[in-house]
Amino acid sequence: MSKLTLDQEAARRRTFAIIAHPDAGKTTLTEHILLSGGAIRAAGAVRARGENRRTQSDWMKIEKERGISVSASVMTFEHDGKMFNLLDTPGHEDFSEDTYRTLTAADCAIMVLDAAKGIEPQTLKLFEVCRLRDIPIITFINKLDREAQDPMALLDEIASRLQLDPSPIWWPAESGNRLRGMVEMGTGRFQPYAKKPAGSKDEVPHPDALPLADAGEYFEAGEHQALMDARELVEGGYPAFDRQAFLEGHMTPVLWGSALRHFGIDELLAAIGDWAPPPKTMPARKEAPPETRNAPAPVELTVEPGNAEVTGFVFKVQANMDPNHRDRIAMFRMASGSFKRGMKLKVQNTGKQLSVNAPIMFFASDRELADDAFAGDVIGIPNHGVLRVGDSLSESGLIRFAGLPNFAPEILQRVRVKDPLKAKHLKKALDGLAEEGVTQLFRPEIGADFIVGAVGQLQFEVMADRLGEEYGLEVIFEHSPYAEARWIDGEKADIEDFMSKYRGQMARDIDQAPVFLAKSSWETGYVMERFPKVAFTKTKERG
Repeated sequence: MSKLTLDQEAARRRTFAIIAHPDAGKTTLTEHILLSGGAIRAAGAVRARGENRRTQSDWMKIEKERGISVSASVMTFEHDGKMFNLLDTPGHEDFSEDTYRTLTAADCAIMVLDAAKGIEPQTLKLFEVCRLRDIPIITFINKLDREAQDPMALLDEIASRLQLDPSPIWWPAESGNRLRGMVEMGTGRFQPYAKKPAGSKDEVPHPDALPLADAGEYFEAGEHQALMDARELVEGGYPAFDRQAFLEGHMTPVLWGSALRHFGIDELLAAIGDWAPPPKTMPARKEAPPETRNAPAPVELTVEPGNAEVTGFVFKVQANMDPNHRDRIAMFRMASGSFKRGMKLKVQNTGKQLSVNAPIMFFASDRELADDAFAGDVIGIPNHGVLRVGDSLSESGLIRFAGLPNFAPEILQRVRVKDPLKAKHLKKALDGLAEEGVTQLFRPEIGADFIVGAVGQLQFEVMADRLGEEYGLEVIFEHSPYAEARWIDGEKADIEDFMSKYRGQMARDIDQAPVFLAKSSWETGYVMERFPKVAFTKTKERG
């Protein structure tokens, strides 16, 4: 039993996501943050199991084979009196929807930049999502152990392209083979860097930090003075860190390091603990479940982390984390209250009640039972199809948070199973993947086709891999006659009129909402002009 109040428990939570362009070193950084936090014994190892090394956050077969993250994962660990909930997101743009949904559960983001490449296209996209959601950003410039761009050029790029004021917390002394370490602004503390000897498999610990004035032994001729001059210039030329400006999204503290060499990671973890915001107040509505007789009108309200009632929302559903048990886990981000194992929670949009008897704290694919949880925590709720992405849960069943968006897919393909006798199994499997958000599934009103939609080609490869691995289904994707999908909305009579004229191009999504499948973007524009009373939308709220 916690002796702290609800407000005190919430205040020690740090729920943050890591965002980056593919190959910026995000998953390696995740591993080393877990190592710094004492959550694992060796980066890249599951309980340091000899040669059987794999990253803790990439647990799917396809992730291990390709060395990329294709699914968001959650890792919880306690360090320095605080509880950290780390949300690792896919960097690949084909999985941007999964990343977007995960960011709805984060209070802060760590933006990882490659020191040689700076801001890359996917970083820019993810940054825009953070800006839309007012998520404060800590910048970590990675791969200092390789040749890097000029540090000032990197900061100027952050200022000009992201419209953020960069505030350097540390400053690097060179990069690549000439990397000597880094100095902390304000204090003048110097953290030396130990180069790994060529051919050595063992990691070399970095020396202890010391005052920059006493660190001459770590430099070659002229370098020591050059760093002292650079520090003076940087302190005068860039704004000092202002936590309020950071929380408002105007400033980003900039830290440097090398995730692969575990350099700068302790400093980053300390920054997250000190500066990242605790769980924030969330807007919501008090609203009776659908089909409630004489229901009062919805009331807008705000949910404070210290409120007594347990509330929260499902931002992700993951099936088959343990293929032997066909499990289905809903990732539930708590917004308020003190959760206890065995509690009964109600789903707002269905009115269903469920007893949460085996809630899970995540450690990527490893897990342990959670006896209690507080605002900011992410717990897994095992269920058999009761919970879906975007669902709001609370003790009263009356609290509804804003739903999570579905975006119109960019590629539409037909899918069929090689063995016709398994067609029924295919529907069930596709329903499961659509509920997770891996794909979007559309069932045409006429015909027996399954049309699946995705943002990019890699999603189809992941889908085929998971259908084979988890459901034993060999599938074929075929070209579909449709180029675009749009959800339709409006008055009932107007929708029925439109659907009667375009019955052959109408479909239903997983929530049975009507969808128009257009053969080209020209056709979308044409029908929008012909039916001005019908709204054709690219996004739909789930939950």
